[in-house]
Amino acid sequence: MLDTIPYLDHSISRWQLGESTFLAWPEAGARLMHWNHARVDGTVREIIHWPELNQMDTPIAKIRGGNPILFPFSARTFDRGEIHYWRADDGQRRPMPMHGFARQGTFKVERIDHRGFRAVLVPSADNQISYPFDYEFSVTYRFEALALTCELALQNLGHQPIPWSAGHHFYFAAPWTDGHTRDDYVLQRPAARTVRQDEVGALIPGPKLPSRTPLSHPALVDSIHINLAENRFRFGPADESEHVDVSIGTSARPKPDRAMVTWTSDPDAPYYCVEPWMGPPNGPEHRRGLEWVAPGETGQFTVGVAIG
Repeated sequence: MLDTIPYLDHSISRWQLGESTFLAWPEAGARLMHWNHARVDGTVREIIHWPELNQMDTPIAKIRGGNPILFPFSARTFDRGEIHYWRADDGQRRPMPMHGFARQGTFKVERIDHRGFRAVLVPSADNQISYPFDYEFSVTYRFEALALTCELALQNLGHQPIPWSAGHHFYFAAPWTDGHTRDDYVLQRPAARTVRQDEVGALIPGPKLPSRTPLSHPALVDSIHINLAENRFRFGPADESEHVDVSIGTSARPKPDRAMVTWTSDPDAPYYCVEPWMGPPNGPEHRRGLEWVAPGETGQFTVGVAIG
């Protein structure tokens, strides 16, 4: 079931599929805002966190909740050590905001129905300065009773190849059960290596982490997991009574440069971010995870989230 509901002097969309309820604001950054699931015992489990707000006095891009879309590049880009710039193959330095510009962008809804929506970015004049290509960037969500998929697609409408390395910034509720703390939760990850980004944008070795790591482990924060043996991360209570699965791509073994990023703002935050990215941050400079869409072609990046 799909309906439109008021939210702080705006209108947002609500989907009810089985016992799951999804809230999204497709026009504002194509933002998935919230997901909860009603348990059989009558309690409600929060999956995607959204803070309680009394008014929209903060730009949606700055709200720590939902799933901000990171496009055209994830996190911080650098040009020769200077943050918030990137250099294209034509040799010109251009500005690039943190996480790109889609999360604060305006989108046009192309399709919306009882299973999800497709929205297309409407680039601003500033966006064109940062990313001067002829393209269509779209975000497509499909909702199910216990899962969602999200496809990012970049269609090249011009005559030159277009670089991109996009991603997601899911704010997952954690812990999601009263009486639990992060000490009670475990992240299960496939065999992988970790890297971090240094102060000038280079990738440096990250911490060595076990395949089962408590969600409270401080070394998880800002870890970039690459060379993944499998495409799925799972986290939840250590007794595995419930879980969240985050999958990256559609192949059982992702491309070597595909990345999962684990992050939270502080030990007491009501969320933990497990973020599937096309590649590590600063792709335009080090080229890991950077992909090129040829003229007339469409690049795609699909991720999934499932609960149990």
